[in-house]
Amino acid sequence: MGTFRSMLIGLVLGLLIGLWFGVNIGKGRDFYANPFAGKDLTGELMESSGEMLEKGGKALKDMNK
Repeated sequence: MGTFRSMLIGLVLGLLIGLWFGVNIGKGRDFYANPFAGKDLTGELMESSGEMLEKGGKALKDMNK
């Protein structure tokens, strides 16, 4: 019974740690970061500026046609 219990605890801990790391890797963050934390201000600004540049380039390309 002791072996089964230790294997079960190890499995649960492994799944939780793997989920923690997997969510962070999927979001493009460091694997040890808090997966529940929201984006910081610089991250939001970088994302919105990239979208703005992409839309501006697309609009210029459409104007040349």
